[in-house]
Amino acid sequence: MIEEKTPAFWRATLALCCGSFMIFSNLYVTQPLLPDFQQAFGISTLQANASLAVATLTLGLSLLVYGPLSDAVGRRAIMLITMSGVLITTLALAHVPDYTSLVLLRALQGFLLGGLPAIAIAYMGDEFSKRAMALAVGIYISANSLGGISGRLFSGLIADVYDWRASFLSAALLSLVCLVVFWWALPKSRHFSPQSPNPVRMLKDLGKHLRNPLLLPVYLIGGLNFFIFVNQYSYVTYLLAGEPWLLSSSLLGMLFLTYLTGTWGASISGRVALVLAQPLCMALGILLLMTGTLLMLIPSLWAIIGGLFINSFGFFFCHSNASSWVSRQALTSRASANGLYLVFYYLGASSGGFYLDPFWSNWGWGGVIGASLLVFGVTLLISLALWRKDPRPLSQIN
Repeated sequence: MIEEKTPAFWRATLALCCGSFMIFSNLYVTQPLLPDFQQAFGISTLQANASLAVATLTLGLSLLVYGPLSDAVGRRAIMLITMSGVLITTLALAHVPDYTSLVLLRALQGFLLGGLPAIAIAYMGDEFSKRAMALAVGIYISANSLGGISGRLFSGLIADVYDWRASFLSAALLSLVCLVVFWWALPKSRHFSPQSPNPVRMLKDLGKHLRNPLLLPVYLIGGLNFFIFVNQYSYVTYLLAGEPWLLSSSLLGMLFLTYLTGTWGASISGRVALVLAQPLCMALGILLLMTGTLLMLIPSLWAIIGGLFINSFGFFFCHSNASSWVSRQALTSRASANGLYLVFYYLGASSGGFYLDPFWSNWGWGGVIGASLLVFGVTLLISLALWRKDPRPLSQIN
């Protein structure tokens, strides 16, 4: 097994982080471009959101395929093939003739984007020791946030200098670099035990995970938190693009630098979980999400940015612990268990806009804040209930 802080640990972690960076920079490349899409294609806010929502939807659904498939045929090849498909679709997005074509191509891209997230943590579970995995998951998820930051930041900047099509071309170039590093650095699986493809067994595995009282609550926490978190960024983009702020695409893209605190939160999550039980860590992350959300109710640009910084730390701190918890609690069919967690996670992201849009349309930003706090209150209660079931920190678990 790969032990923490060894050369093999850092090489494998570098590869998975490059892959994660590539996936999430492509997933979120459209988010700061939503006002540009509205102007270019004459569409509504809800229609513009479809460029993100459809990708997260098909990504989430794809995880039902990739997780069980990788349990049967292996991890590395699927990740490489799907990442190559992401690169090709990103290039194609720069040349779409209309918004319908863009949305359809984003749906295909979303399905390809699911290959790495569905499998990466399962690969770690196969190849890393438990302590090494707790550290690696935090670093890996910090790369998620860095990818999300970069995709949004550079797409906004490049759209201001050139146009939104150039944003996709720059994302493709960055993706090529990440793909080459991933192919070179990721070790082949040595501890993977294939299972014969069996659709009936795959469905039984998914059903078993859904009935597991230690897994289903965490699926709900991950899905409902992301349901709100990522869509808050979409609506804050609309808020700050309007009066009195009138921020440009490049400045809107810079809002996603607030994800940097999420990178920090994810990177320390494994160490904190050695001291505090992971469900308690999740609860602390959610309390921070509620605090940041309340701060954004103040009608000040600096208060809104401060709230986004707090929210990012809290979200990724919670998400990293939730992801690690799932892999630790799933003793069999680990990729299926992690894939199911991400199904909840990305279906939450794709549907959150439909939940928040009526609040935005009827009550503005205050409505978005109130609707967000309601959902975070639910996930806080779930995490505290899970804490009562298992109050042990990782240091007390063999």
